[in-house]
Amino acid sequence: MKEDAFTMHDVPASTPLLEALRSLLIAHRRAFRQERTFRRMQALLFGYLFSFARRTITQALVALGLTDRDWSSFYRIFNEPRIDYEALTGCFFSETLEHMPETEPYVAVVDGVQVPRHSRKMPGTSWLKNPRNPPSKPGSHCAQRFLHLATLLPLTEKGYSRALPLRWEPAFPEKAVLPEGVEPRKEWEAALDTLRWLRGRLDAAGRAAQRMLIVGDGGFCVADLLCELPRQTTLMVRCAKNRNLYRLPGPERKRRGPKRKYGQKVKKPCQWLSEPSGWRQARFMVRGREVRPRYRVEGPFVLKQAARRPVFLIVVKGHRRSGGRRLYRRPAFFVVSACWNGERWAMPFSAEELLCTGAARWEVEVAHKECKSSLGLGEVQCWSKSAAILAVQWQAWSYGILVLAGYRAWGLGKGPIRPPGRWWNGSGRWSLSTLWRGYRAEMWGTEEFREVFTSTTDGWPEKEELLAGMGNAVAGSLRG
Repeated sequence: MKEDAFTMHDVPASTPLLEALRSLLIAHRRAFRQERTFRRMQALLFGYLFSFARRTITQALVALGLTDRDWSSFYRIFNEPRIDYEALTGCFFSETLEHMPETEPYVAVVDGVQVPRHSRKMPGTSWLKNPRNPPSKPGSHCAQRFLHLATLLPLTEKGYSRALPLRWEPAFPEKAVLPEGVEPRKEWEAALDTLRWLRGRLDAAGRAAQRMLIVGDGGFCVADLLCELPRQTTLMVRCAKNRNLYRLPGPERKRRGPKRKYGQKVKKPCQWLSEPSGWRQARFMVRGREVRPRYRVEGPFVLKQAARRPVFLIVVKGHRRSGGRRLYRRPAFFVVSACWNGERWAMPFSAEELLCTGAARWEVEVAHKECKSSLGLGEVQCWSKSAAILAVQWQAWSYGILVLAGYRAWGLGKGPIRPPGRWWNGSGRWSLSTLWRGYRAEMWGTEEFREVFTSTTDGWPEKEELLAGMGNAVAGSLRG
């Protein structure tokens, strides 16, 4: 197979996934300096879909049958500045605006991600806390740390959504092997840069009045991040159960010295759980099932070193299974940045809407798992200063463009492909493994990606071609 044989310009009408993917790839053409670089990127993208072992560049080329070609040009894609990451993410952001109503808030998620590495000399690597170790036995591992900014597709009536990666920014600590031109940053500092980038993109797209709703975990409950939020931005993050909160300073008599920034200290978030009254019950759908959390809203309060940005506290009560003693869902505490409505500080959105959006944050964790397990994020063997970062960013972009094409072709329903087996009809929406199967099934129907596991009664020349294709599939599944 030639490396530029399948360029997505001639796609059969009966392949909705490939048609959606073709339009998306053409929209990102300006992010690549040359046409041949653009075609090689497409070849690697399809090779990852047909590679069932490690998702390295070599393994992708073996799955495509390019074993007798010069592979150096594929490796130089990431070593040299042939891909403009700013243009790549800008194009992808513009494609997501089609599905984000301007009258609704633009929902995004910030989260820190670690990419495990085995080398201690690879650019960006450092010793970090291993999230795979149990809390009773914490440990460290060698990894790269990135900040992931993702957008959430609009929730359906049944509470389904998907996370689309917008940007992956390096957030390397000071003790990391820092590449040239990359400064050490904390996760919240990288998150602030990505939020400013997102705000600038929305303003450039003519959506200066659209509000951003940013969701994060407890690592982003930082006073400095709250103080530096871009305009028209609401931040909702988890809060520690023992976080100190203060009331707004009330009117006071004239006295010497600076004006007070903090009022009286109030209860800690966990102490609100013992209150007998004041609880409300929300009701919304989350991934096909109805949840009814009990919550209360308190505030406005201020945090230490963030007196200029008041916040509200949302306390969600845990609950037990019927007849059980163990907590089925633990209590949760959220801090939401307040907005000034001209008279007082108020909640920018309803508590039920915020809780529903907070539950959809789990889609980012699903995206991390699929990027690493299905697309092999971090397995590309690139060791140069630029490729060690750009290869990870490109793989995350590949995941996003494949999922967005699936959303345009199938929506968020069950999809046209039935799950394997007769004992289960599938969930309320298509899974990501079903999406990969859908791509492979449509590609096998094309001339370049022919299904190789079909029996034939032809003569030896036809069987020879069949066996050669089966050899590519077997070689692509080998782990090496």
